[in-house]
Amino acid sequence: MAAGTSPVDQSIAALEKRLKQARNIQRRINKLQAQLNVLVGGNSQTGRVGRRRMSKAARAKIAAAQRARWAKSRGTKAPAAKRGKRKRRLTAAGRKKLSDMMRARWAARRKATAKK
Repeated sequence: MAAGTSPVDQSIAALEKRLKQARNIQRRINKLQAQLNVLVGGNSQTGRVGRRRMSKAARAKIAAAQRARWAKSRGTKAPAAKRGKRKRRLTAAGRKKLSDMMRARWAARRKATAKK
């Protein structure tokens, strides 16, 4: 150890030196990235190539092709239009019958508990 320097000071100096090296390496990487982007035709500042956009017609064509592939794998020719499942409704007569049955059940239960 040098005179007048503590281990903490030496540790901080070593960290500062490593940080400086890391900054230099980062600058070199950025410079090389910019050169590479110029060569391959990208944006030299951000390194990004513009996002590719697809027309609605192209998306529809791809979607139709995928639906056809799924239909083929399922063994159907074309996807059938989905019909909503019809709800089963209770008729007035059916409702009355159930109501009467419940009344009879509860009457029997009340009668059984009254005997005890």
